[in-house]
Amino acid sequence: MKRYIILFIVFSMLMTTLVTSFAQGPPNLPEEGAFFTGEYRNMLAEWGLSQEEIDARIEAVWQQLFYGNDDNERVYYPVGDDMAYILDTGNGDVRSEGMSYGMMIAVQLDKKEEFDRLWTWAKTYMYRDSAPYKGYFAWHCLPNGEQIDTNPASDGEIWFVTALFFAAHRWGNGEGIYNYEAEANAILHTMLHTEEENPPPSKNMFNAENYLVVFVPSRGAMSTFTDPSYHTPYFYELWARWAEKDNEFWVKAAQASREFWHLAAHPETGLMPNYSEFTGEPRPSGDYGEYFYADAWRVGMHVAVDYAWFAADEWQVEQSNRLLRFFAEQGIGEYADKFPIDGSEALTPWHSEGLVAMNATAALASTDPVAWSFIEEFWNTPLPTGQWRYYNGLLYMLALLHLSGNFRIY
Repeated sequence: MKRYIILFIVFSMLMTTLVTSFAQGPPNLPEEGAFFTGEYRNMLAEWGLSQEEIDARIEAVWQQLFYGNDDNERVYYPVGDDMAYILDTGNGDVRSEGMSYGMMIAVQLDKKEEFDRLWTWAKTYMYRDSAPYKGYFAWHCLPNGEQIDTNPASDGEIWFVTALFFAAHRWGNGEGIYNYEAEANAILHTMLHTEEENPPPSKNMFNAENYLVVFVPSRGAMSTFTDPSYHTPYFYELWARWAEKDNEFWVKAAQASREFWHLAAHPETGLMPNYSEFTGEPRPSGDYGEYFYADAWRVGMHVAVDYAWFAADEWQVEQSNRLLRFFAEQGIGEYADKFPIDGSEALTPWHSEGLVAMNATAALASTDPVAWSFIEEFWNTPLPTGQWRYYNGLLYMLALLHLSGNFRIY
């Protein structure tokens, strides 16, 4: 009996190798972006998975993150009859980052109830209807809705806007705060016209001279630098087409972000820092700002998705290859999650699921065969549970949607 079990295991491993071996050559990039063709790559299927396997994984991850065990699985928590929040389970608070990611996941999966619940909570508790920061969203709240910090974090607003536009196009507009398109345009107006209408410390979210998103739209030092992971030119391209005004600004913002990434990325490793000067140089901030770490994990996704959707900058293919080669040299399944951007030393012992997910998504713009190894590792990595499931789990879901062709422009 033992002999048959061993033979079965060997046979199963052989079949897995045969199923995936055909995909181990260089990935073939489409000649045009998905925005123009309407075709979104399913790299998980290209790697060799069946659609049934992919769909089952998406459903399982959705159920765990949104309806799993209260204590160690879910991050989505309903409140009353019409609201819900995404909990940062590591810190016990609610952030505009997580709320906007939750809304984006919901609209991509056609989950209107969850989308509306999250949006209602954000508008009820996070939205600033008076100075300071009128028209923005407090980035940081307690689960009871109390605002911990009144200032906004730029990435939250960016993802809110795009999720709202997608909701308008997928489900149509409703009344009041459910007129999604009107709400998106209102946030865009605040991003570019706050200084005309509000007293200090409110600032515009994008620098008027260089078109780059600022770290925090607040008077003083916080608005004089940026975060490379806040740059999403693939969203700005959509705003340039859909916004009711300032369209030319968003065209310039998309181009400026693409050019900025050239400056921020290390020429050998492809790593970018968490915080950066507008010149691209790392911005020191304790043991965080100048390093490649949690914020910067997301840049691999942003660069690759910008190329996958618009194919506007061939440098993004080189950059994705460079980034994946660096991590491959560190060891698939072993690389750390924090480095100086020159990659000279690993600064943590951790191998985080969120970085695994973001590196896999970078494969969307890679022509190096090593990209398949990152997709394989992602697929074999379980969805995180426990205290740190919030950030890692949301990045995991975003990667799963992108790599399965289910993160789409609506």
